[in-house]
Amino acid sequence: MATAAPAVGGTQTIEGFVNAALDDAKISPLHRRVIALIAAGYFFDVIDFTVLGSLIPYILKSGFATPAQAAAIGSATIFGLFIGTIGQGEFSDRFGRRFIYQFNLLLFGVFTILGALAPSVTLLVACRFIAGIGLGAEQPLCFAYAGEYSPKRIRGRILAIIHFIGGACVWPIGTALVLLLGSTLASPDQVWRGLWLIVGIGALIVWVFRFTLPESPRYLATHGKGQQALDVLGRLGIVGPKEPLSTDAASDTKSDPFAVVFSRYPTRVVAGMICFTAFFGIALGLTAWLPNMMATPGVFSKEGFTITKSLTYTLGMNFAVPCASIFMMYSLDKFGRKITSICTFVAAGLMAIVFVKSGTGTALLIAGFIMVFFVQVAGNSMQIFASEVFPTNARASGFGWAAGVGRLATALILPTILWVQNGFGLTTVFVSLAVLLFIAAVSVTQMGPEARQKSLDDIAPPTGEFVEAGNVFWLRLAGALLIGLSFFWWAYFYINVLHNPENSLLCLLYTTAPCAITAGAAELAGQWAYHPYLLWIGAALIVGTFFLTKPANSSSQKRSNMS
Repeated sequence: MATAAPAVGGTQTIEGFVNAALDDAKISPLHRRVIALIAAGYFFDVIDFTVLGSLIPYILKSGFATPAQAAAIGSATIFGLFIGTIGQGEFSDRFGRRFIYQFNLLLFGVFTILGALAPSVTLLVACRFIAGIGLGAEQPLCFAYAGEYSPKRIRGRILAIIHFIGGACVWPIGTALVLLLGSTLASPDQVWRGLWLIVGIGALIVWVFRFTLPESPRYLATHGKGQQALDVLGRLGIVGPKEPLSTDAASDTKSDPFAVVFSRYPTRVVAGMICFTAFFGIALGLTAWLPNMMATPGVFSKEGFTITKSLTYTLGMNFAVPCASIFMMYSLDKFGRKITSICTFVAAGLMAIVFVKSGTGTALLIAGFIMVFFVQVAGNSMQIFASEVFPTNARASGFGWAAGVGRLATALILPTILWVQNGFGLTTVFVSLAVLLFIAAVSVTQMGPEARQKSLDDIAPPTGEFVEAGNVFWLRLAGALLIGLSFFWWAYFYINVLHNPENSLLCLLYTTAPCAITAGAAELAGQWAYHPYLLWIGAALIVGTFFLTKPANSSSQKRSNMS
């Protein structure tokens, strides 16, 4: 049984009892319902962004969008993912998992349907951005929510099962659905619109059923709602305490979750950002362009594959994703999250180089299958690990920041892949991705202690001291975000819009005469040209915090025990 810090008189605390009870619980009907409904919502979210690469040829063929506009549609979705992923953490760690979990699925479903009906690219980009916000909140909450219900001895297996249903089977199913619609519907326009309609309606159906989900008992026990936590334990078939339980500061934490993450676990969250960048960059960035690469003459074949053949090859490779989840059901609780992720990140990097050197269609399919298998095992083992290494009162925030930055980086990787391919060749694309995977393998070692069959509170105990996000913290966070957005804007403009990032580094920092000419020409053409004022504002905010002398504003300030 997981040990809990005793309070006054040596009695067990409410959060300690709830943690130990859930760690040692037997699987009940409510456990199964929670797992099923989390997996169902995850399914419709994941299918949305996994089919984007398969839909791009149809969007282009229908004449609805140009290649640059298609990249903008994908980047808008991923930018929405970033906002939703980091935003859900602050809200769900403060106000509860259940409400935010429901709201994000409603937002995603409604705007996915509206996007399918959009009459213009501009409206589609806007709808995809808002749908991406809902989509971004689903994934971190999915693993945090399910992990908090799972017994420690099989938590890895349960999260792998959820990924198998919601995040793995969806890859071949999504590609097969695109192929089915492509062969039965009359026009390419109907294919991409029809698929997004199906996804949006399916998400809303799951949204209705998920009203029966209870709040996470771990969340309730650390936010002053101990009796409600015990009530949920009763519904899980867990016997209540035989003696009165005590409370302490961690029983009703008031700490700001963002401040907890960045002041207590900075190494873990930064390592997670690097790993998610590598995982999403390959799993989403590469697969979004892979069908189009195979259809392009001279890339993988002299004449290029037909859309149907390229999607068929993609479908074959995507069968590696459920195979990866099945492997994780065994490996995560047998060998551990870290060793599984590290070894497969390295193997994925090696297979990326083998893949690009494949000389025949059969070799391409086999190498692609193995590469996707290793990428999925590595990334999803790391993703499950990331959902376990932060305390209950900051779990969604820590996971959200790590995944959110990774998703934002993917918005840059999408157009960068195309630019590198056109300028330096396909081999350079895959070698660069392999290097990124090797860096991720090293970063996994810095994400925290191994979580295999350990209590969540042993990996990262609930915060027992008050950690405040003061003015300095928020100013520095705002400054860092502005600098990050400025870099994103610069890279997107020069790589995706102009396709010419050479000699543009000075433009990131200062508007020189050549930069002004370039920006002016782009604005005359109706494009949103880059200007460095967000960078300057962000830098000014960060520099200004060093002149604030009040120590009370420090983000690491801790007050005395509130009990």
